Amino acid sequence: MILRTTWTAIVLACLSLSPGVNAEENKLCLDAGPQTPRDISSGYGRNTVAFPFAPPSSEMNLCNIHTHTQAEHKGPGFNIAVNDGTSGFACNDTRDLTEAELAPAPGAYKGVKPGDTIEVHWVHTTCDATPGEGLGACVPEGCTDPLLRVETQVFLVVNDPNALDFMNMAYQGNTVNGLHQPRSLPASTGTPVEFLGSTTGPSYTQAVCSPAQVTWSVRPQCEKLDINSLHRWAESGNVFKESKSHGVRKLVTAPELLSPID
Repeated sequence: MILRTTWTAIVLACLSLSPGVNAEENKLCLDAGPQTPRDISSGYGRNTVAFPFAPPSSEMNLCNIHTHTQAEHKGPGFNIAVNDGTSGFACNDTRDLTEAELAPAPGAYKGVKPGDTIEVHWVHTTCDATPGEGLGACVPEGCTDPLLRVETQVFLVVNDPNALDFMNMAYQGNTVNGLHQPRSLPASTGTPVEFLGSTTGPSYTQAVCSPAQVTWSVRPQCEKLDINSLHRWAESGNVFKESKSHGVRKLVTAPELLSPID
């Protein structure tokens, strides 16, 4: 059982932990549970730390939405390595975009431009939580033993009003059966790959692991997303206080840090 005090420590670590200057990239943090991101095309993993899979996201509360510029995961539809993979992965159709799709579109949402790939995380919790800023919103005071699930979709960002509208997948106060839920989740980009892992972000490496325990659902194909809808999301004053895209954690490749995928 994970006590509240333990979860508080985990949340604080996930929000603020940074790799030590002396951390060795080739020295694996073998005392941690399974890590994320990974290549979802491979189910191989040798990390035996197990914890319960979270319920379907429709049975949980949405607690946070945020994006990362470039895909943190590698998958069938997003396997173009950016800076040899150190900056994540791009959608396979990136090189086929038109001049119109790549036209500049400045606006309120920063850290992303037409032609970029982003990975969107819809974070859900079993806690009686209200959507808000950061991971802390997912583990409010009084909630013990929470389970977390991240619904994940990789998008190719374009300047095209005919592409998907992010506002249709945002929160905007939506509830279903008394639970906070996104207005919708992508349904045409393949069956999500489900596995046990951790939180992500550039603070972590294979030497400095995230202590959090998370169930992931990562869709295998990209879809185009209109950048102007991201700007509208930022302008809407979203409850997550998200106005810029975040950095990526380098792909975890050591089998000792990956859970097996059935």
